[in-house]
Amino acid sequence: MTKSSRRGAPPTRKTTPDPDRLERLVAEANRARAAREQGYRERALKILPWVCGRCARSFDRTRLRELTVHHRDGNHDNNPPDGSNWELLCVYCHENEHAREVDAAAGGAGGVNDPGATREATHRALAGLADLLKKKPRG
Repeated sequence: MTKSSRRGAPPTRKTTPDPDRLERLVAEANRARAAREQGYRERALKILPWVCGRCARSFDRTRLRELTVHHRDGNHDNNPPDGSNWELLCVYCHENEHAREVDAAAGGAGGVNDPGATREATHRALAGLADLLKKKPRG
């Protein structure tokens, strides 16, 4: 290899390992963990079972990111230490819960705060099935 062909390559540097680097990294990770544990999600995950409060789907550590904390009263600043304002919901049920609240605020029935709201289905998907079955087949 000629001297001119080495010019474009970055020089290789040998550095001595920093013995305090690992200690700094561990200390930083411990500080970050302690800060996270102060958040309501981490506290909720410690005191509540890892089960969705709506669909009853259970979660393990590998899928825990899909489990969210829902504030029952809608106030994200109301975080009692006993977790009485929290419920764990999967991302799908949590989205559905907030969509129901938005629909109720827009004037639709069936919202969370509508005590007279009916939860029964009003659509009759198979209403015309009997008439279809009575028709004679073409032959």
